[in-house]
Amino acid sequence: MTAPAIPTIFSPRRRDARLARARRRAAAPDAARFLAEDMIEDTLERLAFLRHTPARALVLGEWTGTLAQHLRAGGAEVDDPETLDLEAPFPAGGFDLIVVVGVLDAVNDLPGALIHLRNALAPGGLVISHFIGGQSLAALRAAMLAAEPERPAGRIHPLVDPRAAPGLMQRAGWKDPVVDTHLLTVRYSSLDRLVSDLRDSGLGNALAKPAAPLGKAALARARAAFAARADADGKTPETFEIVTLTGRRSLAGT
Repeated sequence: MTAPAIPTIFSPRRRDARLARARRRAAAPDAARFLAEDMIEDTLERLAFLRHTPARALVLGEWTGTLAQHLRAGGAEVDDPETLDLEAPFPAGGFDLIVVVGVLDAVNDLPGALIHLRNALAPGGLVISHFIGGQSLAALRAAMLAAEPERPAGRIHPLVDPRAAPGLMQRAGWKDPVVDTHLLTVRYSSLDRLVSDLRDSGLGNALAKPAAPLGKAALARARAAFAARADADGKTPETFEIVTLTGRRSLAGT
């Protein structure tokens, strides 16, 4: 029986380009780092709680370089490639820790990516993956709908519902799978600043068939809709749902 074709929703080239932009912006004093910092802090807390001290680690998508520095300071040998195809078998394996920051939100074959992560672990190895989930960016979504109320174009990524994650992890062979979520709320003075922060965070558009840029009238409607959701001080709250997947490869290596 032929396996169903995997739909091409995201462009690997655009996914790599948005991460490269985040890396270039990392040192800028006004670069938005709060999402990366939240994920890094969470990772380090989990490693301390689990008393997991890796000897060999792979870090993917962490564009600030901070996590790799922490792990190296603890004695780990760390690979942190600028690009890696998450939808193909990894060229190296045997890692006792893999941390993925952000990039799983834009893969076409998420079950396949989870399998490749598991296969790249050493027996007993640990994987921690963070990405934004389905409750994220409600204000941005509403603004985009207001911009094009009659025929809205696909401008925002479909996001993973964390309720589906446990089944995906089990199918991929992860042992002791755990899914955690928490919410971050950030308040913005404008739609443009939110979009800038998303790009700084490596969360720009990676769709394989992106829509044309908004025209002037549509952009004005989007800005107005975003501003209409503002609190009394003129700032609009936006929510980011951070989803964290953790699991292991069995000691038997299966």
